[in-house]
Parts: sequence; C-alpha cells; structure tokens
Amino acid sequence: MTGARTSLSAVLSQIRIRGLGVIDDAVLDLAPGLNVVTGETGAGKTMVVSGLGLLLGDRADVARVRSGARAAVVEGIVDVAPDHPAAIRAAEAGADVEEELILSRTVSGQGRSRAHLGGRSAPVGTLAEVGRLLVAVHGQADQWRLRQPEQHRVLLDRFAGAALQDRVTEHERRYAELLALRAESRRLREQARERARQVDLLRSGLEEVESVDPQPGEDEELHAEAERLAHADALRQGADTAHGAVVGDDEMDTTVDAAPSVVELVERARAALAPVADHDPELSALEGRLRELSYLAADLGAELAAYRAGVEADPARLEWVQERRAALTGLQRKYGDTAEEVLAWAKQSAQDLVALETADERLEHMDTELAARTEELALDAAAISAVRFEAADELAARVGAELEHLALGGARVQVTVSQHEQDDGLALPDGRRVRSGPSGVDDVEIQFAAGPGTPLMGVGRAASGGELSRVMLALEVVTAGGDVPTFVFDEVDAGVGGAAALDVGARLARLAATAQVVVVTHLAQVAAYAERHLVVRRAADAQVTVSDVRVVEGEERLQEVARMLGGVSDSAAALRHAEEMLEQARAAR
Repeated sequence: MTGARTSLSAVLSQIRIRGLGVIDDAVLDLAPGLNVVTGETGAGKTMVVSGLGLLLGDRADVARVRSGARAAVVEGIVDVAPDHPAAIRAAEAGADVEEELILSRTVSGQGRSRAHLGGRSAPVGTLAEVGRLLVAVHGQADQWRLRQPEQHRVLLDRFAGAALQDRVTEHERRYAELLALRAESRRLREQARERARQVDLLRSGLEEVESVDPQPGEDEELHAEAERLAHADALRQGADTAHGAVVGDDEMDTTVDAAPSVVELVERARAALAPVADHDPELSALEGRLRELSYLAADLGAELAAYRAGVEADPARLEWVQERRAALTGLQRKYGDTAEEVLAWAKQSAQDLVALETADERLEHMDTELAARTEELALDAAAISAVRFEAADELAARVGAELEHLALGGARVQVTVSQHEQDDGLALPDGRRVRSGPSGVDDVEIQFAAGPGTPLMGVGRAASGGELSRVMLALEVVTAGGDVPTFVFDEVDAGVGGAAALDVGARLARLAATAQVVVVTHLAQVAAYAERHLVVRRAADAQVTVSDVRVVEGEERLQEVARMLGGVSDSAAALRHAEEMLEQARAAR
C-alpha cells in the first residue's frame, strides 16, 4: 500500500456524544484515512456507532438515554466543500454551511426527539438525508444497504463505471417522459365521452351566437334607441316647448300677449348696451358676450327644431328593437354580461372546439410517438442489461477474491441479473415482455453462501452480522468507496483472528486510501493499520467522560496494541509482538 489518498471533499472531523448509554460526555477527534476505536469490552465503543445511527435518522429510543441524564445528544462536525451534495442539500434546508457543517440529534428522557442541521432546527428525515450523503454505517444492526434490493443494483452500476451510470440516468429521464406521455394518452381516451358532450355544447352555443350575430356595443345602442322610441311623443313635446322658449313659436297668434323668447330677451339686452359700449372697454366686453349668447341661442333653437322634426313614433321599429334586445339578452344570460363578453366567449370557444375536434388526431400522433419512444426505451434497457450481465460476473469474482483475505475464503458470492416477465411489460428486442422501471428491466441481487454446501441466498438474509460487514467492506474496496466520503464499520472483524485479521486491516487501509474510515474493533491486527487510534476507557464509576477518550500515539499506542494482543500492556513479549505488528502495518501502507 502506498498510503496515497485522494483529497476528500467531506471529512467527519469530530463526534461528541453526551448522555448516551455508558457515555456521559465524550469527544472523538477523527482524521482522514483509517481511524480505529478500541477499548475493553463494555467501555462504550459501540456507542460511537449508536450515536452515528441517531444522526442518520434511527428511531429515538428512550432506553438509549443514560440513567440520570436529561437527554442524549449526539453532534457531528463535518469539514465539507460547498459543492458537496450534502452541503447543497443542507443549504436548501436553510442550514448554515461555510467550511463546516454541524449535525445534531437530541433524544430526551421522555422520548422526544429534535434534530438540528447547520445551527437550524430541521426534520429528522432531512438530517438523515444529509447524513447518509456523508456517512455509511456498516454494523451488526445497521446493514441497510445490503438489505435493500435496489442498493444491490446501485452497487453493480457503480462497479460497472460512469458510462453505465450516465446511461441509467438518461434511461430514467426517458422513462419519466414515457410515463408522462402515457398518462396524457390515457387521460385523452378516458375523457372521450366528456369531449363529445363538450363538442355538442360548444357547437350549439356557437350556432346560437352566430344566428344572432351580435355586434360590439350593440346592446347599449339598442337600449338607447328603445328609450327614444318608447317616449317619442314626450320627447317631441319637450323639444317643441324648449324651441318656443328659446326662439319663439312661429304658429303663435301675435295678437295675444306672450312671454318673450330667449332670443328676444338677449337682443333687448344687447340693444341696450350697444349705444354706450364704446365708452367703456369692460362694458364693451359684456356686450360682445351678449352677441355670442345671441348666436348660441339661435343655433340651439335650430338644433331643437331639427331634433323635434326627427323624433317620430315608429311602433314597427320599436317592436323590432325590443325583439333584438330580447335575443341579445338570451345570449348574455348564457355567455357574458355584455355583447363584447359574448363575442369573447365565442372566440375562445371556437378555439376550444378546434382543440377538442382534433383530439383524436392528436391521439393518433401520440400513439405513434409512444410506440417510437417505447422501442427506444426497450433498446436502451437491453443495452444496459448487457453491461450489467457482463459486470455482474466480474464483480462477484473480485468480491470473492477480497473475501478470501477477510477470513471468508470458503464463501461464495454470485451477482444475479434477472428480469421478471410480464404480459403487459416492455417488449425487448428478443421478443420477451418484462417488467420495467426507471433504472431498466433488471432485478439485481448479490447472493452469498458462507461455505461449501450452503445454498446461495440474498446476502442480507444469508450472512451473519460480522459476515455482512465484511461483504460490505469487500464491496466498498472493490467499488473504490463510491460517493459516500466516510464509512463506519462495527464488528467487521467478528470471528476473525490471526493472519486473516491482518488482511482485514489491510483491506480497511486500502479503502481508507480513497475515503475516511472509522472502525470499532477488538483486534490488534486491525488497529495496527490505523492512522489515528482512539481508545475508550471506562472509569471506575462505569461511565465514560471526555478524559476517557484519547488519541494514543507512540508508547501509549504500543501498550494498547499489546493489551489487545494478550490482555496485558506491560508484558515484554506482548510489547515486542505489538511493535512487530505495527512495523508490519506501516510497511504495508
């Protein structure tokens, strides 16, 4: 091992645990690369994994709260790049993300749970979503990735490479578009009867509007004309009286005394001013205004005479106007309050009618497009399957080879890629119809058998907790760690000892070349490969405090490895053995 490490965009730099299990208050300072956590049985090592589980959304179990503590609190500090998916998702949730991101989970003694993300309160689900972009926990009770069938497909695709993953992403996009197109086609077919009813209603309404043929503003014009025709006699009489008052009545008997008209009175006033107006400009102006008034009165008299002559009672015209208004009112009750609104309804309805009448034509085009897109999707799915079939054998072989170095040399691993035939499924180029989904048509399962004669079964069901952790470690090593920057392993070395344990340590160190790895272990052979070694010690009062979690180096680390080897830290033989083991691990790195 060279020890070279790819620069990580996210590193879990610190975990603080308070009031959880035997831990009163403990801080674990972590480093990039391989971190190991050791300590005597019951010292609280696995509380590290339990605490991380809370950060990843585990159920809030009041039994985990330390006796006498008000609450269990777990905080994780992550140094994260702003473009990391976890930082982006946290920022979307309102978290404060600069150079570090703080995740926090509190479980009260009454069982209430609270979560905080970047200093802001957040739903536990959001905390878990962000946490799982940062940390993958592989422990005895938390092998969620291998117990979810979809994750088997994800692991295989990741192993197959970026080209396949890009193709699967494109397939997901096309699958979503096909589903949307199918939904639209189904909607149009289901609404065929309703469309027919709408077509009849629109046609009837448009024919009714066309038969009346309303004009813009016609309703207001007809209203005014109806008023004039209905009151023609009164209007003419009023105009006649006003005309007589303004200019006088030509038919009036002049021998009878009558009141002078407006024109006459104005003329008298002007005649009184005319002889003297030249002597005073102000009076001259008034005389001029009287002259204008005389002209206006004469004009008004002429207009009144014309109006009087034009007003005629026309019963036939009045009847037509009333009938026309009734027709317009019938339209306005159905289609709008004014003639303009009725015309606007007709214009829009004509467009809607065209759309409805062409729906069948659109369905034909849609069917053609559906057939073409379905064929494209089938070709894509078949090509993706071919890559997966080829990658599956190679992944199984490489994981099997890794397991030989993890004390599982007799184990067998098989990666199966299969399709589920379905009568109405996607038609593949070979003629079979199979169930399809966003990622293609394949069901992927990683199968495992612990030894010869043991039947292959899904790894989540066939492997024990320790075996499952080692299978997960083998997968992570083979697939180069993937996108999650931090991996936590608990009991990955269960049932392992001797030279095989050194191999486990070497494999963990290999994974740590591209990711941050945290391992809870009781094996000195694994601890020897650590780049940071933390020891958890329980005090005499059976609790763990800040001072009881220490980073050990040099002589202290040598003594801890010796204790793990022989149960005592000051045995000369154990110390020599520990020194040899540490030197061997350094050379391997």
